[in-house]
Parts: sequence; C-alpha cells; structure tokens
Amino acid sequence: MAFNLDNIQTKEAISKPKKDIQSGSFFTKEIKLFSKPYSNKIKEAFYIELSVLLRAGVNLKESLELISNSQKKKHTEEALQKVVDDIVSGKSLSDALKVFKQFSDYEYYSIKIGEETGTLSQVIEQLGSFYAKKNEQHRNLVSALTYPIIILTTAVLVVVFMLQYVVPMFQDIFEQQKVELPAITKFIINVSGFMKSYSWLLLLLIIVVMASRTAFSQKIWYKKNKDKFILKLPFIGDFVKTVYLSQFTQAVTLLTASKVPVVNSIQLVKQMINFYPLKEALEAVESEILKGSSLSESLSKQPIFDQKMIAMVKVAEETNQNEFIFERLNNQYNTQVDQRSKLLATIMEPVIILIIGVLVGVILIAMYLPMFKLSSVLG
Repeated sequence: MAFNLDNIQTKEAISKPKKDIQSGSFFTKEIKLFSKPYSNKIKEAFYIELSVLLRAGVNLKESLELISNSQKKKHTEEALQKVVDDIVSGKSLSDALKVFKQFSDYEYYSIKIGEETGTLSQVIEQLGSFYAKKNEQHRNLVSALTYPIIILTTAVLVVVFMLQYVVPMFQDIFEQQKVELPAITKFIINVSGFMKSYSWLLLLLIIVVMASRTAFSQKIWYKKNKDKFILKLPFIGDFVKTVYLSQFTQAVTLLTASKVPVVNSIQLVKQMINFYPLKEALEAVESEILKGSSLSESLSKQPIFDQKMIAMVKVAEETNQNEFIFERLNNQYNTQVDQRSKLLATIMEPVIILIIGVLVGVILIAMYLPMFKLSSVLG
C-alpha cells in the first residue's frame, strides 16, 4: 500500500509528511484530484486504501490524513485536507465528498448508507472492489484490442506505401511499353493516383475526425450515437454489452447488500453506468417499476437484458434472494468477459491478417498480370 501502518501511533506521526511513499500511491500521478474528472484507477486505489485503514482500526479522520500526507502534489493534499476539515467540523464523509462533482450520487448514497448502518468500512471495500473489477475489465478490453490494432495499423501503412510508391513504378513501365492493362490493374492505378493527388486531403480528414472526437467526447448526443454504433458491431458489441451488464449486476449486488429498495438501486446504478443503451434501458425499467411492474417484467421489455438475467431475477423475486442471485449473475458475467476478451484477441488477429493479405494479394496480382503480357510480347 501507499501508507505505513507503523506511523499511525501518534498524531505527530500522522501529521508528518511521508517521503518514502511508493510511486503507486493514491493520486500520485495521472489526473488532478477534484479539479477535473479523474480515472477509475485512482478511485480504486483511494477506496482500497481507505478500507484497509478503517479495518485496521484507524479512525476516519486519521485515515484521510494518512492518505492526504502521502500525496506528492500540493493540490491533492489540500483537497483531501478540505475533506478532513469538513469531518472535524461535524460533517459526515458522504456530505464532505458530495461537494466534489467527481463523486457520483451512487457513491454518495452508498457511503451514506454505510454510515447510517455502521458498515462504512464494508461499503468502502465494496466500492474499491467495484472499481477494481471495472478497471480489470477495461484492461482486458485494451489487452484484447491492442495487438490486433497494431497489426491493422502496420498493414494499412504497408498498403498505403505500395499504392504511393510501388504501383507508380509499375505504371511507368506499363506506359513505356504501351501494354494493354486489365480492368483490375486500371482500378489499382486509379486508386494509387487518387492517393498521390489527395493524400493531404485524407490526412486532413483524419486530423479533423480526431479533433472532432476530442471536442465532442463530452456531448451527450455524441456519446449516445457512439454507444449505439458500438452495440451494433458484430461480436465487439456483444462483448461491450457483457462488460456493462457485469458492472450493473455488481452495483446492484452492493446496493442490495445495503438494503436499498429496488427503485432506488436502479436510480443510483444509472449514475455509475456510462453506456447509454443500458442507461436508457434502466430509465425505462425504473418507469415500469413505478407503474407497478416487477423488476423481471420490466427487464424483459428491454432487449439489452438477456433471458438468463430475466429468469434469474424472477427467481430472486420469488425466493427473496436478490443479493445472492445478483452476485451469481455478476460472477457469470465476469467469467464471460474474461473468456470473450481472450476470444476477441484470438479471432481479430487472423481476420485482420486475412483481410490485409487479400488486399496486398490483389495489388500484386493487378501489377503482375500486365507483366506476364509484357514478357510474352518481349519473348
């Protein structure tokens, strides 16, 4: 961890900055705390460190001071110290964190429930587990896509190089020898000519697309359309949906364990899910429940929820075992995410190689067909 439990014996030790904190400590790097949105990785570290200190018997104020003193950046230490000051003045942890917009209503109410029920350390630990699994799923997705993307990028560069430099060399030979060109060769030469004439336009288009993505990344309409497009992609869409269903079931498990009513659980989970097809589905589910429908009936009307979840939720309602059933569902979805991330990497690599191989093969065939005619004429 990024703190030393041996240093919690005296207030003097607590107030003294720690110079030997490991580089992996909470908030030591990455994005500024509380000044703008920060990563789930940082939240994971914060909740895990705080839960360990609370379980070790350190009171909340001293725990936050330990984490605050471990910071290398002044503004992160000051932000946590503000939380400590609010707690000393009589505020609860949930109220002290509520003023920071980076904490969602889901986190606020989860911590508030933990304070009211005397289970704060357990709730903090569960929040750390939530973000740990969420980050692990993100790492699995990145791991599954990184190598195929590298292969795709390299292959595209090879094809562009052939069209820009190799094809024009053959074109000069064909023009000098006045060889009649097949249709496929003419097509490749025309593509090469377009690339040479308008390559700057293609480069500009790529830059505009990337700049637009950055500019619109926080726009709701952009997020909605992007998420809906991802959901329609073969295999990838199903994989991403499974990732978010896993997060959904884990969040409901946490809230159910805290005895939060179903409607309130749905309302809070919406704050944590950043995938609009699921967000919209949960809004519809909430509306149906308020009209008197059961959770399983409400879920069955939304295509994003599979039959397995609907059947299990119906069993949970009949047996009053919501926490157990949602925990089982979460474990199943986590297993699916792990399996599909490995399968995704396994499938995408040969598919990309096959597509690029076909493209390169077509270019080579298009260039060598006239060469065969030329050799026969010269012969």
